[in-house]
Amino acid sequence: MSRGETPASNANLANVITVVRILLAPLFIALLLMDGSADGALRYVAAALFIVAIATDGVDGAIARSRNLVTDAGKLLDPIADKVLIGSALVSLSLLGELPWWVTVVIMVREIGITVYRFAVLSDRVIPASRGGKLKTIAQSVAISLALVPLWDLLGPWVHVLNTGVMSIAVMLTVVTGIDYVVQAVRHNRTPR
Repeated sequence: MSRGETPASNANLANVITVVRILLAPLFIALLLMDGSADGALRYVAAALFIVAIATDGVDGAIARSRNLVTDAGKLLDPIADKVLIGSALVSLSLLGELPWWVTVVIMVREIGITVYRFAVLSDRVIPASRGGKLKTIAQSVAISLALVPLWDLLGPWVHVLNTGVMSIAVMLTVVTGIDYVVQAVRHNRTPR
């Protein structure tokens, strides 16, 4: 945890937090699917797990930057953790019939496509998340959190309108930032080395 002057080990605290976030996904999925849209205790626990796991995204990054623990493994694993959590939530919500499959497909095609591209160019360079990509992740996280917590039971059906609006913003940011990654990739490939 202490700030180092030499390159950080891949087994540092920031990367451990990132791996734990990935490992929380199967537990979250199991709890959400076991609830089966009953809006019971399991759903609240699943929603809380998702929110904690997705919120700690900022924690691992802050620790890595403040303690000189930034590694190429961390730059690669951090966006993957986000994609695992967000992807598992989207697929689970679609399986439960609470989110249209087209939303899940659009978001997952973009996320998987960018992840595959990152791995494809890994020998050349590590592509960290862009500012737009981070904003997209925040929008997706908020939209999914709203979809997971059954606020409609407490506040009424108008919450579904709010959820639809926030999810629409998340989908738009997903598409726009996906296009931006493609444009940046084309520009980089055209640049002479």
